[in-house]
Amino acid sequence: MNSHIKPDFFQAFILQWFDLHGRKDLPWQLASTPYHVWVSEIMLQQTQVTTVIPYFARFIEQFPNLDSLAKAKQDDVLHYWSGLGYYARARNLHKTAQIITTELNSTFPSTVEELQNLPGIGRSTAGAIASLALGQHAAILDGNVKRVLCRFFAIEGWPGKADVQKKLWMLTELLTPNKRTANFNQAMMDMGATICTRSKPSCTQCPIKMDCLALKKDIVSTLPTSKKKAKLPVRQQYWLALKQPKGIYLQQNAPAGLWGGLWTLPQFESLQALEQYCQSMGISTKAAKTLPSKRHTFSHFHLDYTTIIHHLASDPTPEELTESKKSCWYKVNKHVKIGLPTPVSRLINELQQ
Repeated sequence: MNSHIKPDFFQAFILQWFDLHGRKDLPWQLASTPYHVWVSEIMLQQTQVTTVIPYFARFIEQFPNLDSLAKAKQDDVLHYWSGLGYYARARNLHKTAQIITTELNSTFPSTVEELQNLPGIGRSTAGAIASLALGQHAAILDGNVKRVLCRFFAIEGWPGKADVQKKLWMLTELLTPNKRTANFNQAMMDMGATICTRSKPSCTQCPIKMDCLALKKDIVSTLPTSKKKAKLPVRQQYWLALKQPKGIYLQQNAPAGLWGGLWTLPQFESLQALEQYCQSMGISTKAAKTLPSKRHTFSHFHLDYTTIIHHLASDPTPEELTESKKSCWYKVNKHVKIGLPTPVSRLINELQQ
């Protein structure tokens, strides 16, 4: 692809900027092992650096290496991920750790192709691990890099579209240098995160502003092209909060799907279904308290949930509610580590105060 700037000039400006302003003391850079880089890259998908830093610190303290993560229970892994969202990332992280320890002799694959064969590792994440941790020449294309390239080359069209994506991969591979690849890739991510930001970019401080086509055409604010927003559908649910001295009754979701493997309150599609469930358990709904509805937004729909609270006396619990592997009575102050979705965790804290 014809570029309006020679790759070596582009690289020189970016690397010069990195030496002066690039981020060099992020927690995962202090020991840039494949394990640390991999965990940080998975956390950084869909999530900003400032949010990730405390999560990364807690996660690494609990699972300092590949073996400790592979041996951990999924509940523990999800517990330390709780609040970061997109929980399939945590399940894939756990699965990949197990694959590397059992099938690959606890050694990280050393090529982009092999890395991409592991659950949850796409082309860009593989490129980041290969370049940042293994010192290889590999290109990356995360959200920050896409934004820099879309503006610099004035590329229109939503970056998630196959043809736009293909163009961006061609450019990032053309521009990534053979030497100092790790510094260059880090610089491109830093540029997108700190200079070429989504809103209010600091164009005056940009090292490549002289050749930025979006700046020349005055279209910086319109790039990258946004995805056409479909109106998000709304789902309705009723949550049952059963309280008794032992705690709050929780059930574990199936391993895959929404909030997979996490612990939630029993959930129902209708109030009638909730009441039928209580009836079948011999739980009287007369003194129930209904909380105002709340909304939790996922990437593809809004969830409006109404919580119905029942206080159970310290009488024996109905047989079906005795603890099993898929259910428990949970107390916030108990030293039990389980994965809780943010709205459920918030609700439990409210209920137990």
